[in-house]
Amino acid sequence: MNIKYTFSILIFALSCWTATISYAQIEPNLGQTDQWMKAAKAAMERNDYETANSIFRDLIDSGRSLPEEMPYFFAETLYHVGQYDNSSNFLNKYLSLTGFTGQYYEDASALQEQLRKPLAAIQTCHLCDRRGYRYKTCFTCDGKKEIEQVCSYCKGKGVVGCSKCSGSGMITKVNVFNIVEYYQCERCEGNGRLICPVCKGSLKEVSACRTCQGTGKLSSEDLCDHHVEVISMP
Repeated sequence: MNIKYTFSILIFALSCWTATISYAQIEPNLGQTDQWMKAAKAAMERNDYETANSIFRDLIDSGRSLPEEMPYFFAETLYHVGQYDNSSNFLNKYLSLTGFTGQYYEDASALQEQLRKPLAAIQTCHLCDRRGYRYKTCFTCDGKKEIEQVCSYCKGKGVVGCSKCSGSGMITKVNVFNIVEYYQCERCEGNGRLICPVCKGSLKEVSACRTCQGTGKLSSEDLCDHHVEVISMP
């Protein structure tokens, strides 16, 4: 499943968790939800966290009531698959919902401590975004941050309308006899248009790359190991 898509699902799930968990505390977690939870826990017990991750995501996608312990187990799973930011989000949600009375409070506190180091590494790494996904070089500017592109001011026309005459080439004045007189606009010499002041009529401008917003990099779906890739020479 696409990581960017699933991340949006996770954020939505977190925002709705309080209402969902209240319902789950009233209604027993039976049927399909119970089966998914058992299957996910079984996968975790055999250290198959990728399978557990997939099952938990299916459970979230289903829109069913979620048991209160689910965010803890999902947080633990996300930790083991290297999605530390997501793990922290779900762990914090579990702790905020259950507090000191949660069945897995001690385990959650231990996991919170384990997350400190990888989260700190993400925050200080210049190779990845704030969620721990490695940057890739912008395919538009090749990492140069700037690029020659269609002039944004004149939209690639090379000319702009004269603001003094509103593009008409003429200006009007009312004389002392209250009669409207017409004169050629001296600014554009009656053309109604002016050479674009940004591109000087070239139709192009060198400016910050619009694809990467001038950063030279884009987020990817690859988890970052915080190490610079060494390219071996042939």
